[in-house]
Amino acid sequence: MKKKIVYIGNKLAVHGHNPTTIDTLSELFIQEGYPIIAASSKRNKVFRILDMMQTVIKHSRTADFVVIDTYSTANFWYSLIISQLCRVLKIRYIPFLHGGDLPKRLKRNPHLCRMIFENSYKNVVPSAYLMDQFQKNNIPNLMQIPNFLELDQYSFKERKTIKPRLLWVRAFAALYNPKMAVDVAESLKNRYPDVELCMIGPDKDGSWDEVKKYAALKKVDVRFTGKLTKGEWTALASDYDVFISTSHFDNMPVSVMEAMALGLAVVTTNVGGIPFLLENDVDACLVADNDVAGMVNAIKIVIESPEKAQKQIIAAHLKVQKMDWKEIKKQWEVLFED
Repeated sequence: MKKKIVYIGNKLAVHGHNPTTIDTLSELFIQEGYPIIAASSKRNKVFRILDMMQTVIKHSRTADFVVIDTYSTANFWYSLIISQLCRVLKIRYIPFLHGGDLPKRLKRNPHLCRMIFENSYKNVVPSAYLMDQFQKNNIPNLMQIPNFLELDQYSFKERKTIKPRLLWVRAFAALYNPKMAVDVAESLKNRYPDVELCMIGPDKDGSWDEVKKYAALKKVDVRFTGKLTKGEWTALASDYDVFISTSHFDNMPVSVMEAMALGLAVVTTNVGGIPFLLENDVDACLVADNDVAGMVNAIKIVIESPEKAQKQIIAAHLKVQKMDWKEIKKQWEVLFED
């Protein structure tokens, strides 16, 4: 019989938020036959934490594991509360580590982090970057299980020529540095007057209005779509050739993996877990954080050296094949059945 799993995280896609890991992974676990209890979808943060706690207590005698989506910012605190509740109730818990800024959390709150991570059954790490950082901090019980895609949901498009059609996909938030995308498009206009920029994603911290005003000030024509479903944005991606990621820090971004699966040329800032996912000039172009000129030059090379771009696109597509759910699910099975 499959193990019973209580999955704790921000299950907020039902309220129009972008789906997070708990939204996607809990459903896939159900498809694999695992009894899953997921919490919480409460809008209010206080009510959400209370619901998480109540769910763990309610199922404490029957749950085999509690999986906790663990982030570096405000959501770190529910991970702390739920993990310590699991300790009191003597339930095996598994933090699933997200967020490229978790290493800073280890430094800021070492005692609290050790309360979570040193008492867990396993600490699941999706990227080699976080694995490296946690090992350097002597965190035990580490197990790397990469982020995944359901590759049958993505259509690879062969791009024999690359045009200055840029796609940016992320929530509008300062940490993802969306204004940089506008600056890049503005600079490219000098060489490619037909440059296009499409920015897809919901507002997270007020950056949406700021970027729209910034684009108007810079006289850059940007297509703002707002939040789209996965099917909608991946279909729209066929109209574009270059995927740009402008984040200040990152872990193992699914949006970049999706771009690799779709056959887009990837140009990204070389931050956090990116150099552990991609190799410069092999399967992507990597530039320094906030380096507008560097990203512009990289895009120029991609456009004007189509053979080189094709090699990178193919290499990226081959790499992402190893991240298909059909392969990754085997690693979760080993964890749960060990």
